[in-house]
Amino acid sequence: MPADTDTAPAAAVVPARRSAPPWVLMYHSVADFTDPAEDPYGITVTPRTLAEQLRWLHARGLRGVSVGELLRARAAGRDAGLVGLTFDDGYADFLTHAVPQLLRHGCTATLFVLPGRLGVDNVWDPLGPRKSLLTAEGIREVVASGQEIGSHGLLHQDLTAAPDDVLHQELRGSRDLLRELTGSLPEGFCYPYGHLDARVVAAARAAGYGYACAIDPGRLTGPYALPRTHVSQADGSARLRAKRLRHRVRALRGAVHL
Repeated sequence: MPADTDTAPAAAVVPARRSAPPWVLMYHSVADFTDPAEDPYGITVTPRTLAEQLRWLHARGLRGVSVGELLRARAAGRDAGLVGLTFDDGYADFLTHAVPQLLRHGCTATLFVLPGRLGVDNVWDPLGPRKSLLTAEGIREVVASGQEIGSHGLLHQDLTAAPDDVLHQELRGSRDLLRELTGSLPEGFCYPYGHLDARVVAAARAAGYGYACAIDPGRLTGPYALPRTHVSQADGSARLRAKRLRHRVRALRGAVHL
């Protein structure tokens, strides 16, 4: 697969117009579990719950897509009914449990991976449980399934505390490694822990990404700090409806350049 140029076509992905941020959902792991102690951080949904949540979107005329696809559609004025789906950390269960559900429901998603931790586990979560991360081959299988790969940095570090050389390596170094793995430079970045500041946002843009995902970036909201809605195992119809409404209310506080 031929390599892309050194910079993603950010202007083509993110139009310079003022509008409310799109609705982007944030997932992590998809796996079966029965005891809440198996999910101390609330980051896991079962395959059945994911399927129910995707059906909830469909019943309301919404379809989940990767962030890259969402922003390209937005730039062309064709994003009505589209919702961004993201999965952080690059867990191996994304390939075995999430991808089948996404394909079954006609959805795509963005998986943010850590090329510096291929095939190991989530050592940054001290409470566990240990969850395996995708190998290089697993990441290539995800790409082959039609999903988007983005960077989550190399090692899942708080970038706001990183010196400039480490920040550069986490952003640009991880991007270059993903090009070696997949043949394409990733368009998107996701800030580990959702931690960001003006320096980190500027560095993500300078590294050549077309967009970056945060959690609740406040005044930094924009194409390099897209807000996202966390989705958990507890999010049935009523909670998803409330989260969608909360997103709409927050979006009304002020438009940003998107």
